[in-house]
Amino acid sequence: MIKGLYETHLYVEQLERSVAFYSKILGLKLCRFNDERRTAFFWIGNDKQHMLGLWEKPKKDIDIRHFAFECDPDWIRHESVDFLKSHNLNFWNFLQDNKEQPMVFCWMPAIAIYFNDPDGHHLEFIGVLTGETKSDDEKRVVTYEEWLELSSESNSN
Repeated sequence: MIKGLYETHLYVEQLERSVAFYSKILGLKLCRFNDERRTAFFWIGNDKQHMLGLWEKPKKDIDIRHFAFECDPDWIRHESVDFLKSHNLNFWNFLQDNKEQPMVFCWMPAIAIYFNDPDGHHLEFIGVLTGETKSDDEKRVVTYEEWLELSSESNSN
């Protein structure tokens, strides 16, 4: 019955600032802007496939949310950090190693890195990796290199 997630919506403090962020920095296509209602809608990927809606609200009415953009895993691995740095965006992983690199969630498996939009919403670039799910709780978030080692270990068993 359910095939996927079609749209998600966020409250933002300054609509024009957020429109600039999502269109100029992240490259989403603005498909509708309503100044009277203070809303904006973007296509994510192909037109009419996935949509992001922004609704302007006072700061006190904004709860921080999280969602992830599906990206090519190679782009995340090789280019995402430079992209985020070039736009002065705060980014992080869960590796606790103070290195500026994406992480791999072994249970999916997927490579990912987190960052913030202008309102503090937690956004994520994520790409699903080929390979088998790893259920070892001690190694649930690892570097890409560690993921390769874990993958080669399970292939040799």
